[in-house]
Amino acid sequence: MTTPAVRLTGITKRFGPVIANDTVDLEVASGTIHGIVGENGAGKSTLVSILYGFYSADSGMMEVDGAPVTIADSAQAIAHGIGMVHQHFMLIPDFTVLENVMLGAEGGALLRDGKAATRAELLRLERDYALDVDPDAVVGDLPVGMQQRVEILKALRRGARILILDEPTGVLTPAETDRFFDILRGLRAQGVTVLLITHKLREIMDVTDNVSVMRRGKMVAHRRTAETTREEIAELMVGRTVSFEVDRIDAVPGPVAMSAHGLTWHDAGGVARLSDVSLDLRNGEILGLAGVSGNGQSELLDILAGIVPVQAGRIVIGSREVAAQSPADPAQMRRLGLAHVPEDRHQRGLILPFDAAENSVLGYHDGPRTGDGRLLDPKAMHAHCAALMARFDVRPGDPRQRAAGFSGGNQQKLVMAREIEPEPRIMLIGQPTRGVDIGGIAFIHAEIMARKAAGCAILLVSVELDEILALSDRIMVMNAGRVVGEVPRAKADTRRIGMMMAGVAEDSAA
Repeated sequence: MTTPAVRLTGITKRFGPVIANDTVDLEVASGTIHGIVGENGAGKSTLVSILYGFYSADSGMMEVDGAPVTIADSAQAIAHGIGMVHQHFMLIPDFTVLENVMLGAEGGALLRDGKAATRAELLRLERDYALDVDPDAVVGDLPVGMQQRVEILKALRRGARILILDEPTGVLTPAETDRFFDILRGLRAQGVTVLLITHKLREIMDVTDNVSVMRRGKMVAHRRTAETTREEIAELMVGRTVSFEVDRIDAVPGPVAMSAHGLTWHDAGGVARLSDVSLDLRNGEILGLAGVSGNGQSELLDILAGIVPVQAGRIVIGSREVAAQSPADPAQMRRLGLAHVPEDRHQRGLILPFDAAENSVLGYHDGPRTGDGRLLDPKAMHAHCAALMARFDVRPGDPRQRAAGFSGGNQQKLVMAREIEPEPRIMLIGQPTRGVDIGGIAFIHAEIMARKAAGCAILLVSVELDEILALSDRIMVMNAGRVVGEVPRAKADTRRIGMMMAGVAEDSAA
C-alpha cells in the first residue's frame, strides 16, 4: 500500500447554523485522478477549499503524503505541493504566458533573471507534461483551452504534485474537453494527483480512477470508477433513482412566432459582438443555440428580450417590428407574449435581498398577481407565490424567505416558474440548468418540453451540448458573434456540433 497523497479525517465546517461539511473522510491515492461529485450545496467546494487553505476546518485532521498538516492559506497549500485551477481563470489577459506563470513567483527584484529561470522551467514542464504553449503569446489572444493550460502550468511551476480542478470543462468545446482529458492522463502518468470537481457524470466515468460522492455535507460513498455506473453515482448523489432520458414530445412546428434579421451589435469599444445574425422561432419548436460561452449568445438574448436596443437589423413579432428606429423595452416585449429566463439568475433573474413572493412577480407586478392593480397586495403576492412554489417544487416552500437563502437549483425553479406561469407564446431561455443538480435538471427539462407541447416557440441557449442535443428540434451554432450553421436534430451529433462550436463551417463539419 502506497501512502495516500491526501487523507482527510473527520473534517467538519460550519457557517453559522449550517453544517457544510459533517465529519467528512476522504482518501486520495497518489498518482490517480479522483472525482468528487454531489448536488448543489453538498459541501464538495467547501471541502477542497479547506484543503487549499481558503477556509479552516472547525475540526478534523489533514495529511499530505502521510504527514499531518495545518493549512491556513493558499501560500501554505502551495508549500505543501497543492495547486488549484479555478473555474474562472486567474489570469491577466494583457500579460504574456511567461509573465502570468511567473506572477507571484518572480524570483527577486531582477525580473530579467526571474524571466530566464521561468522560461527554462516552462520549457521543461511543456516537454514533461505535453503542455505546449508559446511563452511569449499574450494570454488574452489565446483560446480558452490554451488559457487553461497556462493555469495548469502556473500550478506546476510552483511545485504542485496535487492538483485541484474546479469544474474545469465549463468553457471548453467537446474537442477541447477531449484534449484536456488527455492532459490529465499525462499528468497522472507523471505522478501528479488530480482532484476533479465536476457535476458532469460523463466526465467522471470517462477520466477518473475513483469517485467520492457527497450529499448534504456528508461523504456517502467511495467507488472505483470502473466498478460503478453513472446511474449508481446519480442515485447516491440525490438519494433516489434518477432518469437521464428526456421525455421528448414530438410536435409539428407551427408558424413563425418571432424572427430576427441581420442583427449586428457593437460594444462600447466598437468591437462587433454580433454580426448579421438571423433566425426564426416557430410555434411548438425548440431552437437550440450552441456555442462556447462568450461567442455572442448573451448579447443576442439581451437584444431579443429588449434589454439592449437594436443597433442594426430588425426583430419581428407578429405585426410589430423592433428596430433602431422603433425600439421596444422588456415590458413591451412581455406584452407581445415574450418571456425571458436570463443566463445569470443572480444578475438578471432575481433581486437576492427580496423575498420569494416579491421575486415571483418581478416584471409582472402590474397584473392580477399583486392584487387589484392599484397597490401591491402582500397577501395576494404570497398566495400567488405559494401556488407557484407548490407547482414547481421550490424548496423550502416559504414565500417569505429571501431569494439569497435558496439553493441555486431552487432559485432557478423560482425564475422558471415566474416566466412559465403566464403561458407566454415565446420563451427565451438562457442556461436553464446552470449550477442545478441532477434532480432539478430533470424537472426543468420536463417543464420546457411541456411549454413546447403547448405551442410555445422556444429559443434555448446552453453551453451544455448534451442539453442542446436532448431538447432541441433544430440546432444553430455561434462562434465569434456569427452563425456558423444550423443542423436538424436528426442529423446532429457531438462531433459535428463541436466542430462548428470551434468555428468550422457547417458544410465542412458534416
